[in-house]
Amino acid sequence: MIAYERFELDNGLCLLVHQDQTTPMVAVNLTYKVGARDESPERTGFAHLFEHLMFSGSKNIPSYDQPLQKVGGENNAFTSNDITNYYITLPKNSLETALWLESDRMMELAFSEKGLEVQRQVVIEEFKQRYLNQPYGDVYLLLRPLAYLKHPYQWPTIGKNIEHIETASMQEVKDFFYTHYRPNNAVLTIAGDLEPKKVKQLVEKWFGDIPAGEIDRKKYPQEEQQLQARSLTVERDVPLHAIYKAYHMPDRLHADYHAFDLISDLLSRGNASRFHQKLVKGKKLFHDVQAYIGGDFDPGLFMLTGHLNPGVSMEAAEAALEEEIMLLQEELVTEAELQKVKNKVESTLAFAKTSVLNKAMGLGIAEVIQSAELVNQEYDQYGAVKREDVQRIAQNYFQPHQCSTLYYRSKNQAK
Repeated sequence: MIAYERFELDNGLCLLVHQDQTTPMVAVNLTYKVGARDESPERTGFAHLFEHLMFSGSKNIPSYDQPLQKVGGENNAFTSNDITNYYITLPKNSLETALWLESDRMMELAFSEKGLEVQRQVVIEEFKQRYLNQPYGDVYLLLRPLAYLKHPYQWPTIGKNIEHIETASMQEVKDFFYTHYRPNNAVLTIAGDLEPKKVKQLVEKWFGDIPAGEIDRKKYPQEEQQLQARSLTVERDVPLHAIYKAYHMPDRLHADYHAFDLISDLLSRGNASRFHQKLVKGKKLFHDVQAYIGGDFDPGLFMLTGHLNPGVSMEAAEAALEEEIMLLQEELVTEAELQKVKNKVESTLAFAKTSVLNKAMGLGIAEVIQSAELVNQEYDQYGAVKREDVQRIAQNYFQPHQCSTLYYRSKNQAK
């Protein structure tokens, strides 16, 4: 269990403090409730652009990294379709350095044309390198709009078209910042050997005068139930054929969410998994094959993906995947097999809680989803999954009409 205290500043900033007396380090995690799903369909990629812009200087601090490095701190960030998350680890006696840096860029970025152009070019180059010029890089640019017809999950965090970033104006960038990067749209989590009430005083000192924003709590357009199978076939200059099958699954707070996670582990976590034993080692159909979930806050996708061995047809590979799904539908998994994957998950959760940064990040993201207390409920939620749940979910969700399939063919292999 991760103990924490929750405070809320007058400007709406949510503060979570976890006291950990086992480490001299402090983790400062700031989660903004803005991700790719909050973008306009005509202006995608903005949340990811801001992941970069937030490091290019704020109103009073031209260099974000330099002061942090002087006190032995490290930092990074990531963007998802649901959130943008910034985090710092540093010695506890330098906590105020982190609060100074984070509060200044929450108050106001530098917003220089030069800074915007530099980060714009960084993002454009990343789009080209990771999504256009890398083997299999465009998979989710193709698969997301196939699986989602209404929900803004239909584009990845990089955006659906690089022209949206290429043509972004300074005014558009400012508007996006003041709409989303406000204290009442953020959760600040601090973990370390610190007294919670003293932390609150420091946070009020640095963040208390930042004005709240007018946050648009938008309702995202939800997908209608998929009633017909969808597919897309492309041919690319890649070494191996690949197949990607996406089944719709419920949202992060749904009672079945943790069961879906365990099913993905049953199928592909480790060398003892069904996919590895049967499809890689046994039938030798795949070079590699995975099942996974995205962890999306809204209804997401349960993915089956694999790179085919040379000479294996797409039809044979797909039939093998569907056979494994059918086994889940027709036969109860054994208690021993289910318990094995539960043990792995519990071990992962326990190990994560040895890290002060993981604890801070976990609490912050859980608070954004619904409540920080979700972190302390995960053991029980995974443990409560029954064999019958696995079978019911396979029967109800893993149906052909609820699946979108991308056939990614290699130009270098016979069809």
